[in-house]
Amino acid sequence: MNTTREREVIRAFVDLSHELTDDYDAVEMLTALTGHCADLLDVAAAGLLLADATGTLHLAAASSEGTGHLETFQLQRNQGPCLDCYRDNAAVTVPDLAAQTDRWPIFNRAALTAGFRSVHALPMRLGGRSIGTLGLFGASTGLLGPDDLELAQALAHVASVAILNARSAGDRAAVATQLQSALTSRIVLEQAKGVLAHTGDLEMGHSFEALRRYARDHGLKLSEVAEALVERRLPGELVLGHARTVGLLPHD
Repeated sequence: MNTTREREVIRAFVDLSHELTDDYDAVEMLTALTGHCADLLDVAAAGLLLADATGTLHLAAASSEGTGHLETFQLQRNQGPCLDCYRDNAAVTVPDLAAQTDRWPIFNRAALTAGFRSVHALPMRLGGRSIGTLGLFGASTGLLGPDDLELAQALAHVASVAILNARSAGDRAAVATQLQSALTSRIVLEQAKGVLAHTGDLEMGHSFEALRRYARDHGLKLSEVAEALVERRLPGELVLGHARTVGLLPHD
């Protein structure tokens, strides 16, 4: 690993450690984690799925809107490498999606159409139990190198520990509550992105960046800003105005 990449890896874990305060925001932390995966690993994008109390997977975070749509597509069609990874509690490596058309025909067509050529799914575990998956999507064919796989699994472990909170990891009820809280926050975030996209005539990705920037610049949790926007306690124009002020969006 070269010096530049070492610094980038250290910075990623430092950033994540800053997120993991006693009052951390799960949605913000998991979104940051998928972004770090896309930046640090030899992949184009990353997505993270978490299971609820019934064992049903839901989208928890993604490094891009397109990746989030593809992860959701897997769940809707009930097929794909990330689902197999969760069900088998084992990594799934697909260096060439075009060569696996019989295994997941519907998912493969969607992934190839979206520009992905390879995928690697890594399990998130708690005490040997599968709680979700980290999906890594490549724009070219090929295996991930051992260093990338090791780093990806380490990032998945960070997500597992963070979302479950190691102090209550032995309490299944507490684990279920924490997972559900993270998933509920994600739903509210999607609603807030929709509200802001409608208000400002924006793409969903731009809406997210505006929400995230407003939260960070005002020392608020992303989930708090999203909830306030959905409940109309925070005007969408205020968030949009801030985004324009800091240069995220053009002025009208």
